[in-house]
Amino acid sequence: MPAIRFLLALTCSGLLAATAVGAEPVSIELPRETARLTPSDLPGYAIANQKCTICHSADYIQLQPPGMSESQWRGEVAKMQHAYGAPVDDPQADAIATYLADAYSGKPHAQTVAAQAVPASPAKQDARSLLDANGCLGCHALDRTVVGPAYQAVAGRYRNDPQALRGVTEHIRQGGVGRWGQIPMPPFPALDDAQLKTLAEFILGQPAP
Repeated sequence: MPAIRFLLALTCSGLLAATAVGAEPVSIELPRETARLTPSDLPGYAIANQKCTICHSADYIQLQPPGMSESQWRGEVAKMQHAYGAPVDDPQADAIATYLADAYSGKPHAQTVAAQAVPASPAKQDARSLLDANGCLGCHALDRTVVGPAYQAVAGRYRNDPQALRGVTEHIRQGGVGRWGQIPMPPFPALDDAQLKTLAEFILGQPAP
């Protein structure tokens, strides 16, 4: 019996080794993102669409325990902000927590709280501060592919396109999937026209790789 077990072990090992040597690379295609946040007129809805979906699907929010209080939602947002480095400042975190409590826990707020807007960004910001504030560099780099394409590669693709500025501006505003692979880019509806133009001009101004 020990000899038989030994021979079986050798045979299995040989088969596994042969399989590993001759195996073709496995290609995995992720399904397209279909989950969406619950729509709301609260300012935190647009911010959550812009910030939260950079790192995870809307499904993550829907999987949280039902009936969470606003303080519990604030704790979740604070965890994302401080433990995971989410690009969210304190006023934005407050707005997101207010929206999440209202949309997912049925905890409506007083009209004064619901109507409280996040302070508007300055009309003109430099591209670097916009990249940092919106988590762009978590998925992109200037000269190499990260999750999304390098900005130099984007600039190269649009180098001779007369509609480049308009196209890149809308791609940032609306997000999408399929232009550079199947990993979706979230939309950034909270950015105003001046901010979108600043980012698009910065990207298109990168030198050829």
